[in-house]
Amino acid sequence: MISLWSQNNDIKGSRPNIILVMTDDQGMGDLSCMGNKVLETPHIDKFYSQSTRFTEFHVSPTCAPTRSAIMTGRHEFRNGVTHTISQRELMNINYTTMPQVLQSAGYQTGIFGKWHLGELEPYPPHNRGFSEVFIHGGGAIGKAHQGSCSDFPPNFENLYFDNVFLHNQTIVQTKGFCTDVFFQAALGWIKEQHQANKPFFAYITPNAPHAPMIAPERYTQRFIKLGWDKETAGRYGMIENLDDNFGLLISKLEEWQILDNTLVIFMTDNGQSAKPAKFNGKKLKVYNAGFKSGKGSIFEGGSHVPAFWRWQGVLNESKDINALSAHIDLFKTFAELAGAKIPYTCQDIDGTSLVPLLENPESNWPDRELFFHRGRWKKGQNPEKSKSKGYAVRTQRWRMVEKRLYDISNDPYESKDVSKQYPEVMQRLTQSYEKWWHDTVPMMINEDRPLSSEFPYVIRYEKQKAERGIPDWVPPKI
Repeated sequence: MISLWSQNNDIKGSRPNIILVMTDDQGMGDLSCMGNKVLETPHIDKFYSQSTRFTEFHVSPTCAPTRSAIMTGRHEFRNGVTHTISQRELMNINYTTMPQVLQSAGYQTGIFGKWHLGELEPYPPHNRGFSEVFIHGGGAIGKAHQGSCSDFPPNFENLYFDNVFLHNQTIVQTKGFCTDVFFQAALGWIKEQHQANKPFFAYITPNAPHAPMIAPERYTQRFIKLGWDKETAGRYGMIENLDDNFGLLISKLEEWQILDNTLVIFMTDNGQSAKPAKFNGKKLKVYNAGFKSGKGSIFEGGSHVPAFWRWQGVLNESKDINALSAHIDLFKTFAELAGAKIPYTCQDIDGTSLVPLLENPESNWPDRELFFHRGRWKKGQNPEKSKSKGYAVRTQRWRMVEKRLYDISNDPYESKDVSKQYPEVMQRLTQSYEKWWHDTVPMMINEDRPLSSEFPYVIRYEKQKAERGIPDWVPPKI
């Protein structure tokens, strides 16, 4: 279907509700619509068929970096985020965030799931533009890193079931599987904003399918019976549970009749993270849609992710957009759709608005350079020692991976190094990277930050428990 709006109308300042669903460690091959023959993801598959799809959409190789790039419109290293732990996940406190800009335009803003950009004050999401907060701690449920990020103590044992989460300023006890709880909390809040006739931005960030691979038995048993190992069954079970929750989200938006004024996006935070599977005792590679490598990698498999955008009656259905796009583009895109003014005091934005492509997928889109680096060098190590390893540069056609070059337009799965055939391309991209690195290193502000001996959310949990207890969370009616 070709939307008349997208062909003839200006969507700038049209103020849609925006729902961004971003899963954790789910790759290009983790959906049946992307060719996986084992998984069944009918709800996301249907959404895919109804969406405008950015087929060349990229994020960072790991999770906290991607989240910081979305929040600020800048490459993660320019936010000070060069790792997922050791206080190198703390997003520059002086930067304006995308939800703050949306709030300035009258939007209500909520986060449900994973934050992972700082837990010590003043870094938590309630200080970074979110009016509603419902999150776990750390980089994953049940994880803790001293002096950096940590989850709440009960979650170290009750992995993914009956967890405690931070709901605004109160830690609460929930019941049920974590992904179900996150979506239920988000839907209750969305319903409340809809009934109050308030535009909203809902950032739904479940931890699934991040390790450990645990899902309700009714989702894992199908895979166990087929002969898959427990780890793979857990991971695939988490994904099929995600699909059911995504289906519930869409059905409720239909029931509340707000799909025609709501932009819904499905994406993931980095490439696939999955160990080799076993099927009837035989080792197999987990399907990844042909892409090379996965999470933490500087190849396509580390950064190339699904990006499905649906705005009923406005955006084109079943339309692929091949223009090179990225997480850093969401900041300006959402601001432009919301009619929000980016303040003059805002940090420089690396991304650009995708609105021209949403209005007309055939519009001219200038080529660009995207920079990737694995980061994760040791705490206290001079970043310069990692300058020449673990990096990549991407243009519409090329991906330079250190000293190798791939012609993505003809070789999307990076099977042949063509660096010797195109020395001029290597020289140009190397010079671009050198300049980018030189300009970026001064912005890596967390490298020398001393670690404390504290676990932030452990302390917070024990303090609340002693002073007023941990109340039960009352699920909203949806």
